[in-house]
Amino acid sequence: QVRLKESGGGLVQTGGSLRLSCGASGRTFSPITTSWFRQAPGKEREFVGAISWRGINTYYVDSVKGRFTFSRDNAKNTVYLQMNSLKPEDTATYYCAVTAGWPTTAQDLAMTVRYDYWGQGTQVTVSS
Repeated sequence: QVRLKESGGGLVQTGGSLRLSCGASGRTFSPITTSWFRQAPGKEREFVGAISWRGINTYYVDSVKGRFTFSRDNAKNTVYLQMNSLKPEDTATYYCAVTAGWPTTAQDLAMTVRYDYWGQGTQVTVSS
């Protein structure tokens, strides 16, 4: 059993920055892909992007490219999501999730059913 916990959310003005963390504990395994999803009220959960086990591979959806950056510190079992130039449309609950290996296609990365473990989410609110 892997437990994931997100932290770092909060309220920020448009153009501001936040750094989210996703800490893993329990029976962690490798290699894993860690992905971030977000869900706004009344909307479906949306894939944001992913980072591979060694951080060599990353994927970002177009709406966050150039603004969001993933990184990881495997010694700390932690993945980070640096969010810059935040927009009101980034407002959502952000979730991290993990799956084994590195899914080979973007479509596969984005499939929620692919992920074995999820965190409980952290709220990000961007005010206009």
